[in-house]
Amino acid sequence: MSLFRRQFNARCSQMMRTPSWFCVILIGSISAAELSAQDQKVSYRRDVRPILAAKCFACHGPDEAAREADLRLDEPEGAYAARGEASAIVPGKPSESEVWRRISSNDEFERMPPPDSMKSLPEQERGILKRWIEQGAEYETHWAFQAPQRPEVPSLDDDSWIRNDIDRFVLSKLRKADLQPNPEADRYTLVRRVSLDLIGIPPTPEQADRFVADDRPDAYERLVDELLASPHYGERWARRWLDLARYSDTNGYEKDRPRIMYPYRDWVIEAFNSDLPFDRFTIEQIAGDLLPDATESQRIATGFHRNTMLNEEGGVDPREFRFLAMVDRVNTTGTTWLGLTIGCAQCHTHKYDPVVHSEYYQMMAFLDNVNEPTIKVANPEIERQRQEIQTQLEQMQAALASKFPLPEQQENSTLNFSEEELRERHLAQEFEKWRQQNRACFVAWTMLTPERIETNLPDFTILDDQSILISGDYTKNDIFEVELKTDLNQITGFRVEALPDESLPFGGPGRGYIHAGVEKGGEFFLSEIHFFERNEPADEWNKRPISEARHSFARENRPSEYAIDGQTDTGWSISPRTGERHSATFRLAEPLANSSGTLRFKIRLEHESFHPSGLGRFRISVTDQGGELGAFDRPLAIDRLLQVEPDTLTDAQRAELKKFFLETTPLLAEEHKKIETVRQSMPEYPTTLVLQERNPEHHRTTYRHHRGEFLSPREPVEAAVLNVLHELPSDVEPDRLDFARWLVSRDNPLTARVVINRHWEAFFGRGIVKTTEDFGLQGELPTHPELLDWLAVEFMERGWSLKSMHKTIVSSATYRQSSVISDRKLQLDPENVWLSRDPRVRLEAELIRDNVLAISGLLSRKIGGPSVFPPQPPGITEAAYGPLEWKVSEGEDRYRRGLYTFNKRTAPYTMFSTFDAPSGELCLARREPS
Repeated sequence: MSLFRRQFNARCSQMMRTPSWFCVILIGSISAAELSAQDQKVSYRRDVRPILAAKCFACHGPDEAAREADLRLDEPEGAYAARGEASAIVPGKPSESEVWRRISSNDEFERMPPPDSMKSLPEQERGILKRWIEQGAEYETHWAFQAPQRPEVPSLDDDSWIRNDIDRFVLSKLRKADLQPNPEADRYTLVRRVSLDLIGIPPTPEQADRFVADDRPDAYERLVDELLASPHYGERWARRWLDLARYSDTNGYEKDRPRIMYPYRDWVIEAFNSDLPFDRFTIEQIAGDLLPDATESQRIATGFHRNTMLNEEGGVDPREFRFLAMVDRVNTTGTTWLGLTIGCAQCHTHKYDPVVHSEYYQMMAFLDNVNEPTIKVANPEIERQRQEIQTQLEQMQAALASKFPLPEQQENSTLNFSEEELRERHLAQEFEKWRQQNRACFVAWTMLTPERIETNLPDFTILDDQSILISGDYTKNDIFEVELKTDLNQITGFRVEALPDESLPFGGPGRGYIHAGVEKGGEFFLSEIHFFERNEPADEWNKRPISEARHSFARENRPSEYAIDGQTDTGWSISPRTGERHSATFRLAEPLANSSGTLRFKIRLEHESFHPSGLGRFRISVTDQGGELGAFDRPLAIDRLLQVEPDTLTDAQRAELKKFFLETTPLLAEEHKKIETVRQSMPEYPTTLVLQERNPEHHRTTYRHHRGEFLSPREPVEAAVLNVLHELPSDVEPDRLDFARWLVSRDNPLTARVVINRHWEAFFGRGIVKTTEDFGLQGELPTHPELLDWLAVEFMERGWSLKSMHKTIVSSATYRQSSVISDRKLQLDPENVWLSRDPRVRLEAELIRDNVLAISGLLSRKIGGPSVFPPQPPGITEAAYGPLEWKVSEGEDRYRRGLYTFNKRTAPYTMFSTFDAPSGELCLARREPS
């Protein structure tokens, strides 16, 4: 083995971007304020506001409810206003300013901050405040709330070190700090560094050798372009985005059952690989369903906000959970795009940032008007398999006539017939017998269009086929009251058809997930059903007893009879046969006579369970016939054909009836089992959770919640953006799509800065604004404000292309420095604030494992697909309250990248937890390495 290969493998094994042999003890750092200590002008934004925010704003800030003495110091209008004989601040005159008198007083009853606040102002801070008042007490708008403008690039005498404009900003700061940049790292270090940063896995020794031997002037640029074009680029950057999206493979909370969300994860990977412009990347995730002719891909993108946890605990109120989910979505949006701690305004006006309590709920209103369906996702391979199986099924069904049994005994008159002729004669005889029997027991049902519907919460739509489609919110005790009328002479019974629908979980016919887990939805639980007649003169409803119930299918121990037993803890349900049509018929104890020509009545359906379990789509019919009210699980078209006179049946109608007979007759039970076995092998399409805008008729009203409490809704609010930022266009009725476009508007002062700062942090271990999650007034000031603005403007002007910005960053001399640290640099700049060297950064948890697998040659390069279960100590996921059997994946799936490892929120993959990976429960802008 060559010397290089031994050195290279040794470096790889250390799990560091560059090797580190010692711990750095933080002995201090240089702040922006210290760099400008020689400046004569005191800056409110840089010097004064941090002091007031830490010591004064809790009592004299934006929050009106917490404000003392009606004094507001965070804006000039409040600070300058006269109060009796004095003003809090008199510009240019500290001696006449009540603020200065109070903070310099020795009287403990007058001194501010008061002693019981446990806060104090050191002499240095008092001096800054005094100088600021002397200089005119000028207030400045917070830097992050001003739209970034392209700054002038610094002009330097000696620019031999510089490779692009990033270096000009960095070198200008280095010279002010009396520091010099490091020389460029050696080529082996560079190829490893840039590979890990751009695609998250190290180069092979062959790839590294090839780069080192490449003496072309643009060798490094070629390497960068190759890495940016790699499909693994999307994997590396998707992992960081999924921290923000709080991505996981389970629902969270107590039961923490599995969910299917990997199509969203794969969408993110593809979005990064295709360099989807970040403004479009944002719009599709926030409001892809609202785009004109929204594609499946754009709908999948809305899974960003379906990553919210789902609480399936028996004691939870679904409406309260939904409110908390909305809180999570608002907070996540604020962190991800605005870099603000908006969550502080859930309960009260923000103590430090200019975000009003009501604005929090106005922002929520944009996200509130949605339904949350599960959709099937197209998959070419599954489509191919399904077509093959469907063809096989059709062939087997077409062959049923040839499989029909021969008669057990043959008459003398049939002895001369062939076996085929005997089979045809027997089939014809049995078919006619079936047709006559079913025609004789046929009950004529009259389908009715509802006159009026009331629900306790869900929305409803009456469809063209007279069925009722339920949507929107739900409870654990959904109640539907349907008023109807008929001109039949009497009503002897009624029928409830439970109908499948694509808008329902797994096709319905229910909206619940009870007893079968989220991935087996479509269940319902009809606990009680009641029938009422309308007493017109008395204007009241009289309950009529129901004597009998029949069903086409019922779950074991959950028959339709339980829906009329007076017990709400029993009822009719149909799992596991979800996605199918079912029916139940109910006989009245006494026929209800029609004495006035129009008979008015209503049916009340109650769904009470530990979990939401209401019907999703149903239809009501009535009959005036006596006799057997059987509930047949037959298509309506077949029922109608059975009533056609035999002589008038067309060939097509007769063929349709015969086909149904062959597919259901007990005489072919063995063949049906074979067909069902093949049908069960039909692979299902993957599903994913998405957002869908509600019908305008069912617009949800959003309220301000007093003190942030679910049970304390106050006045309704309309959708609106934060006043401190730019406005929405005045000519729109704002919806979620307008909000998404507002987030990535060129006028938005935050988004471009926040996003590019997070990506800078990914390369350098520290953002230009260290508090990547907080660009507000309590966040840290940018160390290189002009560079941040230059990057933000470049980002937008380059069409929001992240690949372009990544190439610019890794091509800079700043990035290509060696990581060697001198004693002087360690003393002057221990945190590498001024970027005089490349940082030593520990790899993220998933990348540590990927690195080991890549070095060993085991790493699978497969892209996308369902999450996998690599080896880990036994019992980890089983120990959680909602146990999950961790069945270790076989073959190459054992060695997939960490991005694809199944994440159970309550029991994450142990190795990743050890290295500070998040659980996916909350939005995370910055991992804190231990």
